[in-house]
Amino acid sequence: MLQKNTAIERYIEQHTTQEDHLLAELNRQTHLHVLQPRMVSGHIQGKILEMISYMIKPKFILEIGTFTGYSAICLAKGLTDDGCLHTFEINDELEELASDFIERSGYTNKIVQHVGSALKLAPNLNLKFDLIFIDGDKREYPEYYKMAKELITDEGFILADNVLWDGKVIETPTPTDLYTQQILKFNQMVQDDPDVENVIVPFRDGMTFIKMKRKK
Repeated sequence: MLQKNTAIERYIEQHTTQEDHLLAELNRQTHLHVLQPRMVSGHIQGKILEMISYMIKPKFILEIGTFTGYSAICLAKGLTDDGCLHTFEINDELEELASDFIERSGYTNKIVQHVGSALKLAPNLNLKFDLIFIDGDKREYPEYYKMAKELITDEGFILADNVLWDGKVIETPTPTDLYTQQILKFNQMVQDDPDVENVIVPFRDGMTFIKMKRKK
């Protein structure tokens, strides 16, 4: 996997459009002040999310797992002029940092922050989403997927982060390792789903791209 090869990682960084100053500062502040800062999307993944959003040109995006707001800002860049991204974060201690950088990004009119469970709150928005990014509690991935299928447009895309779970998906999880168990369950649910086409892309901790099949 590429993240194990630091020389390749450096080469990729050097040959990717430079991280903008605000996102670089957000990355730094996340590492300085937040537990488990490696959860932030960062430069390369952020740029990939941005590119995907630009290609899809979504009107509505659902993000499950705001963390400090890096991925929300990247995804918001590709929204239509009248588009909106709804992002959900269960940890209310992260709200202020994310809100500060979202405001500084200039996307406050396009990003709506919600504190609480996406499973409980997102269906109440009564919206259909063109793009859904799953990056919340790994133990809830199967439930996120069920909800995402109800909320996605007929030709929408679902992205799911951390689907390789640091390589643990090719090991036998312990009975108490609910995180790995649920990631494995999610991956199999997607693979067995006749309604979608899917591919796992092995950058960072793995991301699944899921495309809804056209209805005949």
